Amino acid sequence: MTGVAPLDRRQRRRQETIEQVLEVAVEVMAEHGAAGLTLVEVARRMGVRPPSLYGYFDGKQALYDALFERGWRALRETLQEAGATGEDADPIAALRGGTAALVRWAVEHPAHSALMFWRPVPGFAPSARAYAPALELDADSRALLVRLRDAGHLAADVDIDRAYRTWTALVGGVISQQLSNAPGEPFETGTFTTVLPDVMDMWLRHHRENPSAS
Repeated sequence: MTGVAPLDRRQRRRQETIEQVLEVAVEVMAEHGAAGLTLVEVARRMGVRPPSLYGYFDGKQALYDALFERGWRALRETLQEAGATGEDADPIAALRGGTAALVRWAVEHPAHSALMFWRPVPGFAPSARAYAPALELDADSRALLVRLRDAGHLAADVDIDRAYRTWTALVGGVISQQLSNAPGEPFETGTFTTVLPDVMDMWLRHHRENPSAS
């Protein structure tokens, strides 16, 4: 039987410190915006000298990279728990439940959302490793659209790529409107999150009736 070897005490302490740095970094971004993150401020809040953080991250770009990866992995896990990525789930239930879970996560994690969905930090580009979970979620979402088509919920000749792009544009718009214009409102009663069912209905109807509209 094979498996991942357990971490020794030093490795556990290192991982715990990394997680603490990331948690504090999220707090700083929540207060000052993603571009306002500094290792100096993270170190100050942790009660350590800034150079000590370089043993965990070799600079601010590396910290952004870890935060980007962490956010996408957390979001993908959330969607998996919501049943949005399983092949056996009803595709309509997966679409509605998964989209709601995605939007809820995004509005409840605004600091991560800004870094993941927009470009708030000049010069930052995620590494291939950090971007990998985003690509995995992209593949999950496209596979769900194929299942929707095969189940008859979308037109048989629907343009999957176009349908996917319109879905991301609509969902991204709901998230952006909520975080920009009504931040702090709960997902259940948010000014813009409450129109999400209408947005999904419009999307489904359009791609069932106009699969190749140009």
